[in-house]
Amino acid sequence: MPYAYGTRAGITIIDLDQTLPLLRRAVNVVREVARRRGQIVFIGSRPELRPVVQKAAQRLGKQGYAVTDRWVPGTLTNRQHFFGPDIKKVKAIPDLAIILNPTNNLSAIRECAIEHVPTIGVIDSNVDPRLVMYPIPANDENPRTAELISGVLSIAGKEGIAIGTMQLEASLENHKKRQRQTKFNQEA
Repeated sequence: MPYAYGTRAGITIIDLDQTLPLLRRAVNVVREVARRRGQIVFIGSRPELRPVVQKAAQRLGKQGYAVTDRWVPGTLTNRQHFFGPDIKKVKAIPDLAIILNPTNNLSAIRECAIEHVPTIGVIDSNVDPRLVMYPIPANDENPRTAELISGVLSIAGKEGIAIGTMQLEASLENHKKRQRQTKFNQEA
């Protein structure tokens, strides 16, 4: 694994000097997707990850979603079968998937790749980092690690939502000013 610092007593030690810049890159991706009002799904299918995934998705409000049980194959690639013909009226494909335990969610990663959905994943020493678009080298077995990483990413998403809202409000205010100025010029 390219992100390994070394091994000690048969355990691979992950180089945190490499984790930090990759985590920062993932934070920027999440912030930008959220700023653009993108939908973000957090996926963690182990029982101990359920509250972590739910809390992360809740931070993003209407833009955040959580998958805490087994990913059902075909959820994205066969969505009309799952959701019916009304699926054309709603957006069913997320703009970003954050996967806290990639080895248990290979079908989700595969479907995201087919549908061109960017993926962020916690990559342990037993996972190929090329599996996801934005790897974060860390221990994917530890719920505390998942809590820390999903917390950082969801807070970045919340910041992105706030930035997007401020930009939208400023844009609307500028539009109103231009309308008032145009009306004033026409009356003069």
